Amino acid sequence: MAVLEDLKVNLSVVLGRSHMPLHMLLRMGRGAVIELESTETDMVEILANDHPIARGQIVVTGNRISVEITELIRKAEVVRTPGVTIGDGAVQILDGPVDLI
Repeated sequence: MAVLEDLKVNLSVVLGRSHMPLHMLLRMGRGAVIELESTETDMVEILANDHPIARGQIVVTGNRISVEITELIRKAEVVRTPGVTIGDGAVQILDGPVDLI
């Protein structure tokens, strides 16, 4: 457990997403407002090192904003297999020639 105490994880909470043309993004300045494609009741996505790990809801208490975790996102079955690292097993490796028709 002592090894894990110094492990740093970058946590992000995605409140919403928006699509816009690049020319609009380049025109934005300080104080610009980006409208999100979500509402205050939508679920937020919680990322650890840019990988989704959970979903939750925003909770506002006084002047504090927090996230209540409502759902954990499980890893794919191949990743949870002991001795298999991320990416292993994603593509089956074939022995011998392959006919592409």
